Amino acid sequence: MKGISLFTLRLICLLLVTAAGTFTLLSFSPVDPIRAYIGSDLLHVPPEQYPLIAARWGLDLPLWQRFLHWFTQVLQGDFGYSMLYNAPVSQVIGERFATSFALLVSAWLFSGIVGLLLGLTAGRYLNRWPDRLISTLSYLLASLPTFWIGLLLLSLFAVKLNWAPICCAWTPGSQAETASWGDKLHHLILPMLALGLLGVGNIALHTRARVAEVMNSEFIRYAQAQGDKGWPLVNFHILRHAITPALCLQFASVGELLGGSLLAEKVFAYPGLGQATIDAGLHGDIPLLMGIVMFCAILVFCGNSIANALLHRLNRGAARQL
Repeated sequence: MKGISLFTLRLICLLLVTAAGTFTLLSFSPVDPIRAYIGSDLLHVPPEQYPLIAARWGLDLPLWQRFLHWFTQVLQGDFGYSMLYNAPVSQVIGERFATSFALLVSAWLFSGIVGLLLGLTAGRYLNRWPDRLISTLSYLLASLPTFWIGLLLLSLFAVKLNWAPICCAWTPGSQAETASWGDKLHHLILPMLALGLLGVGNIALHTRARVAEVMNSEFIRYAQAQGDKGWPLVNFHILRHAITPALCLQFASVGELLGGSLLAEKVFAYPGLGQATIDAGLHGDIPLLMGIVMFCAILVFCGNSIANALLHRLNRGAARQL
């Protein structure tokens, strides 16, 4: 019960600080929300209408009053109305996150599984050619930006080889409700690879270091003396010691994954939460930006909390062995 209360208190403090900081930073944005809201109809709207539009969205109030009004609405479960999509913020986030969910989960699983396998292989063949090859590849992947990987995959597999669609989450002209699962999966592959490769390098290098440490431990030498060797040694003795640190890093990288999704969705015109975030920023849609930031802050907090719990369990296991 105490742990749950502390968890809730930390989450509330995080959301308060995040909300206040984000709201203050958005007030200094060079984007004029009124002009961005009018858009292409700017020449057809007389200047006399500007104050009315500002009053409609509460932009004529001082900063502290706008924040207090927004915060009061949030406490009542109302995250406001999106200026860009002309819909409730909670509805926009729900619809866009439903599209991004498959991309985020598949990329998260891809980076974790591939990174773990590469790290186990590198640690198993430490200081030999598989280790050198995997380490070089991991350093390269860890240093490459997501948008560059996305553009490379797009130009190779979509433009040159024509193996994958060039954009979108389903065939243009169809709707999410009517598109088939095969069509969605076909459009998911390239964005998933671009986003998933972002975390493969770090997971592989971290797992490699952990495997190298475990390989030099006494219980591994004892297992080798009992006749265990090769991949059976890895599967029965090394994997369970290497997978928990990899999971810690994987859950702690939720924020990095969400940040990478902005670039991946922009490159592939994927209509998810990342694309909505960029559009809201370019058009000064403060209610939608605030809602997305708060939603992402909760996801990152939960990911870090799971990582801390796994790390605590790992440390207790290591202490018992000592």
